[in-house]
Order: sequence, then C-alpha cells, then structure tokens
Amino acid sequence: MIDISPSVMQFLLAFVVAAPLLGAAAALLPAPPGLKGKSPDQAVLRHGVTVTGAILLAALALTAGFDHDDPSRMQATTDVSWIRALDVRIHLGVDGISLPLLVLTALLTFLCALYSYFKPPTGPSPKAFVALLLVLEAGTLATFAVLDLVLFFLAFEMVLVPMYFLIARWGGEGRRAAAGKFILYTLLGSVVMLLGLLLVGIKAGTFDMVALAADGGRGLNTSVQVTAVLAIGVGLAVKTPMWPLHSWLPDAHTAAPTVGSVLLAGVLLKMGTYGFVRIALPISPDGMRTLAPYLAAFASVGIVYGSLACLALARPGSKGDLKRLIAYSSVGHMGFVLLGIATLTPTGVNGALFANIAHGLITGLLFFLVGAVKDRYGTADLDTLAGATGAALYGRAPRLGALLAFAAVASLGLPGLAGFWGEMLALFAAFDPAEGLSRPAYLVFMVLGGLGTLLTAAYLLIVVRRVCMGGPRPAGEPELADVQAYELAAWTPLAALTVLAGLWPAVLLGLTDPAVQQLLAGGTQ
Repeated sequence: MIDISPSVMQFLLAFVVAAPLLGAAAALLPAPPGLKGKSPDQAVLRHGVTVTGAILLAALALTAGFDHDDPSRMQATTDVSWIRALDVRIHLGVDGISLPLLVLTALLTFLCALYSYFKPPTGPSPKAFVALLLVLEAGTLATFAVLDLVLFFLAFEMVLVPMYFLIARWGGEGRRAAAGKFILYTLLGSVVMLLGLLLVGIKAGTFDMVALAADGGRGLNTSVQVTAVLAIGVGLAVKTPMWPLHSWLPDAHTAAPTVGSVLLAGVLLKMGTYGFVRIALPISPDGMRTLAPYLAAFASVGIVYGSLACLALARPGSKGDLKRLIAYSSVGHMGFVLLGIATLTPTGVNGALFANIAHGLITGLLFFLVGAVKDRYGTADLDTLAGATGAALYGRAPRLGALLAFAAVASLGLPGLAGFWGEMLALFAAFDPAEGLSRPAYLVFMVLGGLGTLLTAAYLLIVVRRVCMGGPRPAGEPELADVQAYELAAWTPLAALTVLAGLWPAVLLGLTDPAVQQLLAGGTQ
C-alpha cells in the first residue's frame, strides 16, 4: 500500500468513472493540428489507447493507495446529493469486492483499444467506434463504483446502447439480428429489475446501498424481500446470463467483432453476478435464502447444458463455430459463479468472485485468440478449420497454437491456473451450504457441477486436438502468420495474470474475503 491522501483517492475514483465519457466526447471532435498522424482514423484510434491507458493507470494508482488491511471498508468515497426529491445521491466507493472488477474492466478495455489501433475493426468510421468503446467502459466502471440503487440501474443500462452498435455496425454475419436480440432480452430484464430496485428503495426509505446493506434487510419484511430478489434477480440473470435466459449470448458473441466479444465476456457478464453479491445478498438476505435453492438449480443445469452444447459444437461434422462454442462455455462457467453465490457461504461467494475474475481473464484471451484464428483462416467454423489434416497450429503458427492450448487448459480448470480456484471453491461450498439450505439438494447440484467440469475438459481438449494438431501444410496453401508483436502485447498480460492468480490466489482472496464476511454478516462499515 502507498500512502495516498483520501482526497486524492476520491479524485482517482471519480476520474476513473468520468474520464471515459470525456474521452468519448473528445473522440467525436476533430483532431488538433499536429496530432492527426498519418490520418484522422489513426489519430482517433490513438486517442482511444491514450484515454483507456490513462484510466488503467488511475485504476492501478487507486489499487496502490487502497488500504489492503481493511478491504471491507468502502474507500475513496464520494457522497453528494443529486436529486433531492428522490434522495438520489452521487455515491461512489470501492471495497475488496468491487476493486478487482474495476481493474479488470480498465485492463481489458485498454487491451482492446491497443489491439484495435493496430487492427481496426471493419466497419464505419473509427471515431464512432472509439466513442462507443469509451461509453461502454464508462457504464461498466460506474456499475462497479456506484453505491446508489438508481445510479446502479442507470450505469447498468448505459452499456446497452454502445454494445448494440458495436455488434450491429462492426459485427459479422447476422449482426443486426444478434444485436436486436441482445438489446431486447436485456431491456426486458432491466424493466423487471427496475421495479425490484424501486420496491426496495421505497419500502426501505433510501436508495443508498451502504445504508441498506448495513440494515441487513431488517426494514423489509420477508414477502417484500422475496419479491425484490425475484424481480432484481431476473434482470441480473439475463445479463449474467443464467440458463434458460441465455439464448441471446451465443448469437451476440458469434456476430460481434473480436473486441466486442472480449468485453462482452470479460466485463459485461460480470455486472449481473456483481449485482447479486452487492445488492441481493446483503439487502434482501431472507429473500435470497428463500430463492437460493432455485438459483442453484438453474446454475447447475446451466453448467451441464453449456458443456453439452459445446461438446455438440466441437463434434466433427456439426459445423460448429468456434466463437459460438466459447460463448456457450461462458454459460457453464458463469453457472459456477451463480452456484457459489447460491450457497450463501463465504467460501461460495469468494469462489464466485474469484471465478468472475478468472473467467474475464481466460475468456477474454480465448476470444482474442479465436479472432486471430478467424482472421488468418477467414472462418471460425471448426470443420473447415480442421479439414482433412487439421489446422495444425502447432506446426504452422506455434506461438498461436501454444497460446490457444494454454487458454483452453486454463478454461477447463487445470490446477495452478486461475480457472481452477473459483470452480473448486464453488463446488466445495455446495458440499456444505449455509444453515437452513437443503444439503441433499446441494449435493446433487455439486455432482452436476462436477459432471460439468468433466464435460468441459472433454470439449476443450477436442478443440485443441482439431485446431492445434494435424498434418503438414498442404502444397500450394499460403504460409500462416504467427503471433504479431501487437497481438503479443495485448495477450501477454492476460496470460501472465492467469498464471499469477492460479499460483497465488491469496492476492485476490485476501481482498474479497473480509468484505464478503462482513457483507454476509449484515452489511458494510
């Protein structure tokens, strides 16, 4: 920890939340003389790298100044009145739960901007692309930093428009239908969530999330809590996405540009599970206790369903799209996150938060790599890639093949890599759920989760065999470019953090555990 004054910490958090919006507005303006570079397009893409880089540096400074000895306390707080009539406040703060997600968002957005500078997405003007990317970052960062239910909803919704246009304007085949399905599902879920948030705020007399968590649901009777969790949970479950509300996700990922898929999987899906931990668990504990077994049931079915869908796509002759397969894998992986939350135990919730970060790192890397394979081969269809001899990345592009195999084994939960700890903790918590929950039912959920891990290993190893292995390059087929320098720069941090989190999980768990313990015990300080 570096000793940084509270006022500077306040500024850093406010800068992290506000700077993307200012950067988005500046991206739409003409570039000043001398900063245009070779072309205006290059200038605006460089602007995106600069702004996201500054935000990442601010997030790292915020982490350095964070009091790691007291991660359960809200730090870098700002609390000013905004709409007096409704008692809505601009209340910002971070603790051990939200800080890792804040840094993950800043890192992934910077890496996406850096990747796009060297390989701009095919589509309309880069000005609009950079502006939308920054608005998306602003909404996501605000979701993890705000401590007012109304502001949370506004930030939660803020990401929909930029992601819709990133898919619809810069996506691939079927992009308009996929974008429409994405926004329709999430908007419908958000309407129900808003009703739940308003119910909590009106019944409790405040929208302040810290005050509501400290009250521990004592101001809300059980029927109100159950209704609120049901309404709020629907909106969060759509964004997570939880089976059977997941069907928008595979289409959105398949059609999205590479950086859109990275941010959708690495950041946006985390907003739903974060809402369960930050809002549902501490504010409506009785409601969560009532509905937790149902959440765990949906989560465990989703784990198996996602794995079986991936196994079907990986099978030879199925014409499975590799991006679609990774999208379905997210349904399974996020099922482990929901299962951990549904145990209502510190072990399970810590595992869920760890799995959140691990999924962001690993699946972000996977979508980068699949995008690179698609760029080189012109397709992500597994049957076309494998062909008669296999894509043979080990022999034709060894660094790309090695990175793809690494990301795959990390995703299947190999011990020593980040993907292992979160899923293991979620299963361990399901073996011994919170008091009052049916242990036989949770043992069934644990068995289903264990089956899901076996199926995950099966389909990912099939993918590695079909894409990375194979015979020599056929005569007349052009050489395949291996990993380029800019790709290595964008992918190395994700691979390094995957190893670091796997070998040293205490770095993350040491942040989340005190905050989770206090949250489950009745709120935050």
